Amino acid sequence: MPHLIGPDFIGIQIEDLDSARAFYTEVVGLKPSAMSPPGAVVFDTKPIPFAVRKPIDELKNLDGLGEGIALWFGCDDADALHALLVERGIQIVFAPKDGPFGRYFAFRDPFGYTITPHTVGRS
Repeated sequence: MPHLIGPDFIGIQIEDLDSARAFYTEVVGLKPSAMSPPGAVVFDTKPIPFAVRKPIDELKNLDGLGEGIALWFGCDDADALHALLVERGIQIVFAPKDGPFGRYFAFRDPFGYTITPHTVGRS
């Protein structure tokens, strides 16, 4: 029977692609992939690629972007990243705490999405 295998790509829709590229590279530290399709910026994230892209359709409810969806990113040190984002004035949804996947916290990106970094071991 045909079935889903698992997440293979994650993309969020952003009106201002240049601002999104700057935020996710200069503030959060992601590296852009060598190749991105028109209207998108794909980042070199492992094991699943992450991208920001121009909206496919009009975004009508900007106050609820991503509501009900959890976007977790592995990072090398959740506490250090939290401190850096606080220093840079990024809105923190909740401070670092211990959870089922290690140390984690959440922040809101400038576009309204909640992102949850958690400390993962290096591979």
